[in-house]
Amino acid sequence: MKFAKFAAIALAATILPFASAMAQTIKIGFITSYTGQNASVGVMMDKTVKLWMKEHEKDLPAGVKVEILTRDDTGPNPETAKRLATELVTRDKVDFLAGVIWTPNAAAIAPIAAEAKTPFVIMNAGTSAIIPSGGAPYTVRVSFTLWQSSLPLGQWAAKNNLKKVYSLVSDFGPGIDAETAFKKGFTDGGGNLVEAVRMPLATQDFAPFMQKAKDAKPDAVFVFIPAGVQATGVMKAYSDLGLAKEGIKLIGPGDITTDEELPNMGDVALGAITMFHYSAAATRPANQAFLKMWQRDYGANDWPAFEAAATWDGMMAIFDTIKAQGGKVNGEKSYSLLKGWKTDNSPRGPIMIDPENGDIIQNEYLRRVEKVNGVLGNVEIETFQTAVKDPWKLLNPKK
Repeated sequence: MKFAKFAAIALAATILPFASAMAQTIKIGFITSYTGQNASVGVMMDKTVKLWMKEHEKDLPAGVKVEILTRDDTGPNPETAKRLATELVTRDKVDFLAGVIWTPNAAAIAPIAAEAKTPFVIMNAGTSAIIPSGGAPYTVRVSFTLWQSSLPLGQWAAKNNLKKVYSLVSDFGPGIDAETAFKKGFTDGGGNLVEAVRMPLATQDFAPFMQKAKDAKPDAVFVFIPAGVQATGVMKAYSDLGLAKEGIKLIGPGDITTDEELPNMGDVALGAITMFHYSAAATRPANQAFLKMWQRDYGANDWPAFEAAATWDGMMAIFDTIKAQGGKVNGEKSYSLLKGWKTDNSPRGPIMIDPENGDIIQNEYLRRVEKVNGVLGNVEIETFQTAVKDPWKLLNPKK
């Protein structure tokens, strides 16, 4: 009996190092804003990663684990983002970079990813030029571009008796994209953009800008701000200054009625029209399942917004890439698998990473804020366009 016991111990001593050697840990460097401007968005993205891991870590190949290395870029700070990404690829040897709310941060990280041959999955930043028409090596995007939503919204406005529109956007890449795209769609359809104003990115006081918009007596105000609590600030100014009572509509991409802020806005948000790729109120089975998991873990009054949907899909893409390689990943193969990745099981509907340039292809939905079972929601009233590629790239092809 003693011999059998010692033999078992010896066998275990032999097997355990072998099993340890066979186990593989895939590292994902996840960079977002946990502090600073739009920290609430970073926290929501982080919650999404944790929920994905809870639900799907079991789906990895045997012996494969995923480790999330989180880093705080503290807001729109490209130098900080660049330093964090450099440390993650050189010191921590991550297999993927992911996350990133802010356009300047994503633009700073993309060259680091290319040099290190480490795939970078953008889960929020929405300026078209982050990924040029010819692609950015080792960078893909699962979120959106402002051209995808703002151009068709301009087309819709021109066709729906909005003859004069006043534009208010945050003065950085996505805002300029939103303004330019909306203007093209609207003026090409015969509309008159009476004025286009760019607001400081960090402003929290929207009243002076909204007052000038009201004074111009447009049919609608088109607004873009980088979601989060600023969306509630915009809605408060719109309400306090009585634009709705003057018959001036509020329109924009989905950032202005972002799902998690709707409860803070109140009934003034009712009737706001947006064009976007995701709504927590969508009745698609995949979204209903996502929402059920989210509110199970985070509470019945907690709502995932578009940043959560994109983070969920980004984790899905990374996991599918890991599984396709049996857990033995390398940067070149991972990037090749990410380009052209697609799913019909996203909370926002069918999506695909464009194999030509690594950007997102998705549907755009016309939405109106309504009450559903007593709760404000972005109700999708029409699938306005399907399988939308980034229009900016179509207008600015690779030379």
